[in-house]
Order: sequence, then structure tokens, then C-alpha cells
Amino acid sequence: MNNLQKIAPLFSGWSETLIWSVLQGHMGYAMVDNDEAPGAAQVVLGDFCFFAGNPSVAFAAKAAAREIVPQNEAWGNAIEQAWGNRVQRRLRYAIRKEPNVFSRTKLQKYIDTLPREYELRMFDEELCQNSLREDWSRDFCACFADASDFLSRGIGIAVLHNGAFVSGASSYSVYDGGFEIEIDTKPEYRKRGLATACGAKLILTALERNLYPSWDAFDLRSVALAEKLGYHVDHPYIIYMQKD
Repeated sequence: MNNLQKIAPLFSGWSETLIWSVLQGHMGYAMVDNDEAPGAAQVVLGDFCFFAGNPSVAFAAKAAAREIVPQNEAWGNAIEQAWGNRVQRRLRYAIRKEPNVFSRTKLQKYIDTLPREYELRMFDEELCQNSLREDWSRDFCACFADASDFLSRGIGIAVLHNGAFVSGASSYSVYDGGFEIEIDTKPEYRKRGLATACGAKLILTALERNLYPSWDAFDLRSVALAEKLGYHVDHPYIIYMQKD
């Protein structure tokens, strides 16, 4: 039995697709406190690490990503003891996973109302490479090995303005039967409906491919966009962000 099989029971019931991505062997990695008989584990994918099992201050100190997610309050206490004022406690918002909640007509309307000066385009190798060059867009493809890996397993929708990449929505990570959405817009182009249009296109593309587009909200602005596109909030939860 490998470590992923050993630690899967520690994360049982945790409805977080990034955890599924690691445990299913798609991407990311896991760390354990004991190879033979793990009592605690963290799974790491992109900017996130998730701690489960028996809370341990020493193991919490080994957090391997910027955003640290505790399984429960006891793990939160362990993280606070290990990291002190080097982390900031904040909320994220879990969004319900409801496969039949989307209105294709409504989503298509958001796409159709995109102003004429903007163009929607599926990610290709050039757009994958371009996304990695700027901070606002880096996470669109960053969890994949390279552009070829993204194009074979992921989906990306870009908004172009005069040929420039200004907004996008993509699969941040993949798991069996779905992916986690990453969506963002270049700061000077925000509040123009671009994220709504490319998010709608990404969701429709996912549905056409029988994939579920999972959403987890960074803040209330992200919650509002998710709800506009058809999702519903499940619950807030605590994370710890390492300070720069």
C-alpha cells in the first residue's frame, strides 16, 4: 500500500477537489509524519496545503505551501502555534457541488453580451506560455507540468483585447470527472464583465465534456461571481496565509 492509499482515510469526508486531485494521483504530492503508519498528513497542490489526521505543531511547521488549510480547530491551533504572526487567519468560501444547477441559456447570454472589442479564445500553447509571464494570470496553468500537459488535461478560456490577454478562466487543477476553476482579470480591465463571460464559457465547455467545474471562492467578490453564474454558497472556512 502506498502513502496515498494509507492517508486517504485521514481526509475522508473532506469535499475539497484539490485533495482529491492529489489522492487520485493527478497532480500535487503528499507528506506524512510516519511512512509506515501515518497519523498525520498534508497534501500539497499549487498554493495550497491541507492538514489532516492527528494535530501536530511540529508537523504543521512543515507546511509546504502559502495557503494552509486545517481540517479542524485543533489543526488550526497547531498551525497558529507553529507559525505565530508569520501567518494571517482569514476566510475562504466553499461552494456547493451541484451538477444540475446551471442554466445553459443564461450562461450563453453572458457570453453573447461580451463587448465587441473583446474576443474569447481557447487556450493554446502561446496563451499558456503568456499566462505564466504575469502575476495576475500565472495560476491559470501553473499546476501543470508544461503547456503540453495543460492542453492535454486542462481547459482554458482567454479574453483578448487588441490581441492582448486581459482576462481568463481555466482549470487550476484536475480530478476524476472534473476540475477546479481559476478565474481572474488583469487589474485595469476589471468590472467590465470579462470574468463573467469567460467563466460562463468555461462552465459550458466543461458541461459539454461531461466534466464538473468546481468553484471555491477566495473572497466575497468571488462568491458574487459564482452566484451570478449559477452556483450556491455552502459555508465559509478558515485558512492561514503565510505573510510575504
